Amino acid sequence: MSGKGECWDNAPTERFFRSFKHEHMHYYRLKTKKDAERCILDYLAYYNSKRPHTTLGYLSPMEFEQQILRKVA
Repeated sequence: MSGKGECWDNAPTERFFRSFKHEHMHYYRLKTKKDAERCILDYLAYYNSKRPHTTLGYLSPMEFEQQILRKVA
């Protein structure tokens, strides 16, 4: 991370939380801290493996990895 005033460093984090709130959060009614932890962990697992990403050509990370492995093999 850069110093104070470098807004671009925070962009990926802000994008993740925007997606989290708009795609996932509003489906849950969180009553306890444990509910919140489970909600966040579920979304992280989805986001990092199954959710399509524009930077990967609208493939999920798993699909993108499989595509690369097929090219290498």
